[in-house]
Amino acid sequence: MATHPAPRPMSPEERKVIFASSLGTVFEWYDFYLYGSLAAIIAKQFFSGLDAGSAFIFALLAFAAGFIVRPFGAIFFGRLGDMIGRKYTFLVTILIMGLSTFIVGILPTYASIGVAAPIILIALRLLQGLALGGEYGGAATYVAEHAPHGRRGAYTAWIQTTATLGLFLSLMVILGTRTVIGEEAFADWGWRVPFIVSIVLLAISVWIRLAMNESPAFQKMKAEGKTSKAPLKESFGEWKNLKIVILALVGLTAGQAVVWYSGQFYALFFLTQALKVDGATANIFVAISLLIGTPFFIVFGSLSDKIGRKPIILAGCLLAALTYFPVFGALTKAANPALAEAQAKNKVVVVADANECSFQFNPTGTVKFTSSCDIAKQVLAGASVSYENAPAAAGAPAVIKIGETTITGYSSKGLPADEAKKKDGEFKKAVADALKAAGYPTKADPARIDKVMVIAILVYLVLLVTMVYGPIAAMLVEMFPTRIRYTSMSLPYHIGNGWFGGLLPTTAFAIVAQTGNMYNGLWYPIIIAGATVVIGGLFIKETKDVDIYAND
Repeated sequence: MATHPAPRPMSPEERKVIFASSLGTVFEWYDFYLYGSLAAIIAKQFFSGLDAGSAFIFALLAFAAGFIVRPFGAIFFGRLGDMIGRKYTFLVTILIMGLSTFIVGILPTYASIGVAAPIILIALRLLQGLALGGEYGGAATYVAEHAPHGRRGAYTAWIQTTATLGLFLSLMVILGTRTVIGEEAFADWGWRVPFIVSIVLLAISVWIRLAMNESPAFQKMKAEGKTSKAPLKESFGEWKNLKIVILALVGLTAGQAVVWYSGQFYALFFLTQALKVDGATANIFVAISLLIGTPFFIVFGSLSDKIGRKPIILAGCLLAALTYFPVFGALTKAANPALAEAQAKNKVVVVADANECSFQFNPTGTVKFTSSCDIAKQVLAGASVSYENAPAAAGAPAVIKIGETTITGYSSKGLPADEAKKKDGEFKKAVADALKAAGYPTKADPARIDKVMVIAILVYLVLLVTMVYGPIAAMLVEMFPTRIRYTSMSLPYHIGNGWFGGLLPTTAFAIVAQTGNMYNGLWYPIIIAGATVVIGGLFIKETKDVDIYAND
């Protein structure tokens, strides 16, 4: 084992630079998460040409689009950072992110300009994703290479808090706006305010980043002529490095990502969509849990300097895989006990010929569901009702059973428009009446919400997030040689978080829409987290004692 220099405190100048980098990253995450926090409202404003279920899924797809392009941003801006330096790359990314967010705030809706609205919105999301893809790898590498040996986990954990703090800030601005102007005005036009005020955060971020000094490590490497002339080729064209990139993805970041997004975003979506808790209340619950849980990023980052990164990260993934089903079940009982009681007492079952049931995922709104099975499932999905499926005789019309009540479905194929509309209204009313009679609530009763239990459950989910995310930056930095570290660590991080994590809400809701069970979306993070535990446990080596300056 190489002899490491004695740990030293960071100089005032280094502390200032790292603070500035972290603060700018908080603002950048704030911009990015505004969209996710307001997905339900954005669905109505920009995808109103679709049915409610498809509009929400399409809004989540637009949210996911920003994550999908993050790896390309990592490659593009990583190369740019190696060519012109970290400081100016940070300026470019924050400008792209901030301006894209501001434009969303003034963008006309579907009702004003039609299909151009969602097209422009998705283009802005893509720009945001590219900018964010260039942010994290540079910030994590920048901080880690300034940190004394034996303190990298603690120092880089501050960067890990920025995503959660950005989400917290976005929730606070949304909540403040909702409180001041009221829910009706917020849904109509007030949702624009958090996007528009981001121009102030942009100005602050640019001012902060202009005051930053260039990375001493970059300056030294450039002066000595040791920078890689082909970092992409070295990272991904040589098996010894590509192998580590692949292992970092499937054995670390994929599991970390699904736990992260389940604990912070999917929990919020689940509260508002499945459990029908009003948006303001759900935001308060999540914000409180983030406030309580965020310090544990530093706790687990520091602990990883002592016992290792790997056991903490994999333990978080394992706990998630083992406990998600009971935890989300408990969340239902605490947040909407009437719904939990109705589900236990009066199960909803769709009895239908499987050959008449289509895949319910319809993001473009072009598929017209006409079979009795599809219509029945669409009505239940639109009411956020969890149901089971049962087979029926071939050609028989679908039947919805709600407790002891049976409602026979209908097919709209070949029906005149007026008659189809009439049957649709009658069918929806019959289902709604039966659900009401069976005790299914249209929304969560604020008086019956067990607030302490809801917050406790959300804090637990956030603690799992801090376990997997707190030590990950230090571990990724330590896995790769200095000369290709920025490029090599950025790609698995952004594929893991951008693709595996960013697609979680969309994938989970598509699974729920198809199967009918509101808990089945949890299979996605459980399987990914479980795979990461197995692969990471078998093939990933501990890195906390690696000398990152000799690792090339």
